[in-house]
Amino acid sequence: MTGLPSGTSEPEALELPSGFESHEETALLLASTRDELRVPVDEARARGGRVLLVPTMGALHDGHASLVRTARGRRGPDDLLVVSIFVNPLQFGQGEDLDRYPRTLDADLGVCVEEQVDVVFAPSVDEVYPGGHPQVTVDPGPLAAVLEGAVRSTHFRGVLTVVAKLFGLVGPDVAVFGQKDYQQLTLIRRMVEDLCLGVEILGAETVREPDGLALSSRNRFLSPDERVQGLALSAALRAGLAAGPSGPEAVRQAAASLLADAGVEPDYVEVTDPDLGPAPERGPARLLVAARIGSTRLIDNAALDLGRP
Repeated sequence: MTGLPSGTSEPEALELPSGFESHEETALLLASTRDELRVPVDEARARGGRVLLVPTMGALHDGHASLVRTARGRRGPDDLLVVSIFVNPLQFGQGEDLDRYPRTLDADLGVCVEEQVDVVFAPSVDEVYPGGHPQVTVDPGPLAAVLEGAVRSTHFRGVLTVVAKLFGLVGPDVAVFGQKDYQQLTLIRRMVEDLCLGVEILGAETVREPDGLALSSRNRFLSPDERVQGLALSAALRAGLAAGPSGPEAVRQAAASLLADAGVEPDYVEVTDPDLGPAPERGPARLLVAARIGSTRLIDNAALDLGRP
């Protein structure tokens, strides 16, 4: 590294974890502090490159790898691709699964090597929130009170606060988020627009198992029987999409009926417009579902077209 400020440590160059394939194009660096992160970011800027960010909470799976590939498709020869790994305590409410959320850094680093990431930023809680809980947080606005927000009242305040912090620490030009967390994606886009943050937000398609289950780090908590029951969410989406020509209420009823037949009591089954506003009678819309399967809460969604055969 060049241009290292006095008193600033360089990020660590990593050896490849056992079982992962190396790529000559990528020498993965691990940065744990903002000073370590600043070194490769400043070097990329100095050579005229952009910074692309994929924020994650770790426990990486093929869905996260797809996010990285989306970012990699936009990476130029002088650009820097950063994956952040940080389990954000602010977005977990009382009684939620912060303590048991999987932390698999070694395996995550192997995934990042295989996906040709340049830098992994894996800060501690104290690094992101020095001094404890921040005195200033991001108000997520009225859209945070519906759907997930109706069940998890403080969740999106925590999400938008940490995303804003990561944007400040990494300084990305482009950031990639998954469409599986569609309400989160919508609120991040709104925050970027309303606060003029100057980051291009890309929404990557949901990645699914062959049987339709949306990939999630929480799927590992499902028992074999619960996993089978969890397939009802994607089946409900398919039933809703099939009812699309009959309008939004028919979509909601078709999805809710399938969940009921599978013995799944949903937290919500909702049809909205693409920005999470009221559903139109005709045109583009979104179907969103959430339910607790055993002790694990799953969410899923799909785009659909209403009122057209």
